[in-house]
Amino acid sequence: MSRILFAIALIWALNGAAVAHDFSALARVLPDDSRVADNGRAGVQVLLGLSQGVPYRVFTLRDPYRMVLDFQEVDWTGLDRDSFLQTDRVSGVQYGAYVPGWSRMVLELGAPLAVETSDMRVDPVSGKAQLILDLKGADFDTFSASAGAPRQPGWDLPEASVTPPARDEDGTRLLRVMLDPGHGGIDPGAEVGGLNEKTLMLTFARELREMLLRAGGYDVVMTRVDDQFVSLERRITLAHRAGADVFISLHADILSEGRAHGAAVYTLSEDASDVASLRLAERHDRGDLISGIDLSGSDDQVADVLLDIARRETKPRTDALARALAEGMTQQGGPMNNRPIRTASFSVLKAADIPSVLIELGFLSSPRDLENIRNPEWRTGMARGIRDGLERWRQDDLVRRSLIGQ
Repeated sequence: MSRILFAIALIWALNGAAVAHDFSALARVLPDDSRVADNGRAGVQVLLGLSQGVPYRVFTLRDPYRMVLDFQEVDWTGLDRDSFLQTDRVSGVQYGAYVPGWSRMVLELGAPLAVETSDMRVDPVSGKAQLILDLKGADFDTFSASAGAPRQPGWDLPEASVTPPARDEDGTRLLRVMLDPGHGGIDPGAEVGGLNEKTLMLTFARELREMLLRAGGYDVVMTRVDDQFVSLERRITLAHRAGADVFISLHADILSEGRAHGAAVYTLSEDASDVASLRLAERHDRGDLISGIDLSGSDDQVADVLLDIARRETKPRTDALARALAEGMTQQGGPMNNRPIRTASFSVLKAADIPSVLIELGFLSSPRDLENIRNPEWRTGMARGIRDGLERWRQDDLVRRSLIGQ
């Protein structure tokens, strides 16, 4: 079995039926024709009904076991996870936008499964399609030998280009701020009452970007500008490619431990400041796992001496940034967490040479925080607090660096 199973369902040239049935560029999932069922000794069968055929690919990943299905863009509206999964041999499923123009479904496997047959059948009359995957149990060695994420033009994002420093009209160098709205696409983040973290944080990031640009002296870039998935590693890469002076990741999570509420600013530390921060970092990093990122080649322990040295040099500036942002938000009324400055091993903060912080605007598990985050006036106040904190930090940082230079 090839490492990657490709099947192209091109139906544009079928006949006039495509036009008669109002085909569009966006395929819709058909929930009634979709399920993952246990066929006993025969294995597991994946059925996915679509309003039309689309190009797709299938591959597997290990550590943990996952099966990834990529499609030319699919509208997943109406697909219910509980109804879709009808077997315990697939422990979970995630689906959504992945990169521009493409969608992804990730099946979390309880044990190694390999694709035995794959077929996308298109009804010549209705134009509807159904992807049929027959999965068979596989041993660990066989599964591992064929597992891995492919690299192909058209399916994957290109490398980000290097951006030169931005300057004002008078030639003054602008402070380039990278805003990182958490989660996105296939990874919704925290969800409560029909709302999700990825949408709320993208809204706030856009508002904060506008406030900084209106203030003057800032050049603002974002890791994502719409509902697309961006891996943690790519977020850091984008910050480096953009020549970011500051990296600010924006989140609003859910914590079941205790009664977490209020905004907090996190900096990087291998040792979390508390159990809640440890759990939070684990939840944030799970986004790459559920989104089908190949983590087999990643190294959780950054052991490179040069990186450690760079991080130690950056740490005082990062700590000062965290304090300034927390003070700025506090002065705008917060409310702040009872421990507004915390540490945790967030992968997204591991850029060694860029002062990087993660702001939890609040916790969606707190009714008060949720109400605040949905309130445009409150968000304006918090954006103003972050702007004020950034401005204070920038001025103090210029003084500190000039003293070091002397």
